[in-house]
Amino acid sequence: MTPSIPGFDYRRVPVADDVALNVAVAGSGSPIVLLHGFPQTHLMWRHVAVDLAADHTVICPDLRGYGASDKPADTAVTDGTVYSKRTMAADIVALAHALGHERFALAGHDRGALVAVRAGLDHPEAITHLASLDVLPTLDMWDVMRGTGAAVGFHLYLMAQPPGLPEQMIHATADAFFGHFLDIWTHNPQAIPAEIRATYLAESRAAVPSIVADYRASAGIDVEHDRADRDAGNQLRMPVTVLQQDWGAALGFDAAALWNAWAPDLQHTTVSCGHFMAEEAPAVVVKAIRDLLARC
Repeated sequence: MTPSIPGFDYRRVPVADDVALNVAVAGSGSPIVLLHGFPQTHLMWRHVAVDLAADHTVICPDLRGYGASDKPADTAVTDGTVYSKRTMAADIVALAHALGHERFALAGHDRGALVAVRAGLDHPEAITHLASLDVLPTLDMWDVMRGTGAAVGFHLYLMAQPPGLPEQMIHATADAFFGHFLDIWTHNPQAIPAEIRATYLAESRAAVPSIVADYRASAGIDVEHDRADRDAGNQLRMPVTVLQQDWGAALGFDAAALWNAWAPDLQHTTVSCGHFMAEEAPAVVVKAIRDLLARC
């Protein structure tokens, strides 16, 4: 049996033509949507979600293309829009609206944070507060990845290639490929117990084409969207909190300054845990989100 978040109700919610998201919901009060990262599912929020549900309506979906959500095909003849962050962000706004919430807070980790940022830029009327865990905005991510330091992001370059070879290579070694990131990005391996790890691997193994399409979009259409916003001076106007490892020290950039250009009302914090901070340091994440929600 696939693990679930204790005390949460599960349902499938249509969000677009032929696309429904698997979502776990619990609690009451002001709503917050939690978006997972790679190579994970909504289960990465299991500790944080239970805590927040004590006084908030907590909504934890599997993103389009991940977990038990639908995985529409993104063929070689498309322009990348099927898995653009703009499309995935529209999914999340539609999900919240379907559940009765016109305005809501949004927190994302890794890939989910990129979706959250796009939602904040495209739908500022809907997003009250925004939290990002351990990424840079897409445009900045590519700008700082240079020289030998870029080797840490080899998967970004692999999945940016045209359809065919990346999918074949990852399919052939799926558990080793996805497991590699669960291993090297975790400071405390016990934070992802065997049952959860097995679920992440199985769900990722079954979603290789859509995961690659998600990453491929971030090397194409997502960059175009970010660049258009930067050129137009568009920013995240809601309160924003960023939790981040100190990648800037390793790769030579000022993460807070990069984020501040997008988010004038910014609280940027460097953390000492690994990448999977909602599982390794859930109390830190909960406090940061609660502090964010208290800001006006």
